[in-house]
Amino acid sequence: MKTKVICFANNKGGSGKTTTCASLAYAFGERGKKVLMIDGDMQLNLTLSYFNEDDALAFAKSEKNLYNAVKNGKGLEECIVKTEYENVDLIPSSTLMSSIEFELFTKWQRESILKKMLLGIVSEGKYDFVLIDAPPTLGCWVMNALVASDYIILPVEASPWGLFGLANMFEFIESVKEINSDLSLLGVVVTKVDARRNYFKQTLETLKATEGINVFQQVIHTDSSVEWAQDTSKPVGGYKKSARSAGEYSALADEILEKL
Repeated sequence: MKTKVICFANNKGGSGKTTTCASLAYAFGERGKKVLMIDGDMQLNLTLSYFNEDDALAFAKSEKNLYNAVKNGKGLEECIVKTEYENVDLIPSSTLMSSIEFELFTKWQRESILKKMLLGIVSEGKYDFVLIDAPPTLGCWVMNALVASDYIILPVEASPWGLFGLANMFEFIESVKEINSDLSLLGVVVTKVDARRNYFKQTLETLKATEGINVFQQVIHTDSSVEWAQDTSKPVGGYKKSARSAGEYSALADEILEKL
């Protein structure tokens, strides 16, 4: 199986993007798939989904993180750390990612830096999936993440503001396709669902009425287990297998695997 690179992106914060990335990495790993996560956000949330705060900050201050690799032109292989789960590895982020746009500005072919850095890992074929958690912006760094990817998964929050700015996101994806014509939107996953509220139905109806957009059948409900899992620096499936959201992310993983 060729290594598939999937970017989780949304220009709106609070969409459940990092939780979706972390939870699917765990679910794929449970199915025997080898997964490499890349934390592309200065907030370190993906790193904190698998490591405690002390470890995450130690990675951020060390040479072993994404920011230093990009800044110094190092191979990403040197930055890989193992999680406590056999099939799931991580390239940690750094708080210095806040200045990544500045670092990229002077680089040649700056939109393709991450793609080039990933070439060795992808060609080696050690991993089934590389999952990139992108920050909630539409700058050159997110363009890098999408240029490096085969697919994009777009988490959208079922709330009055959940669809806000989505048109800009779709336009941005189209502009990235001018550089990476192979990029395709694998699907939209609706998150933070409270079925008692009308927002959910409205969000789903609007998305399904959007031409050419696949909306995953599996939705993710609001679940306090996600917050408890975050508090213990674990993906929700690793924290509590019986949690509602753990089962939903497991089902979403199966739905994604059927499409690939």
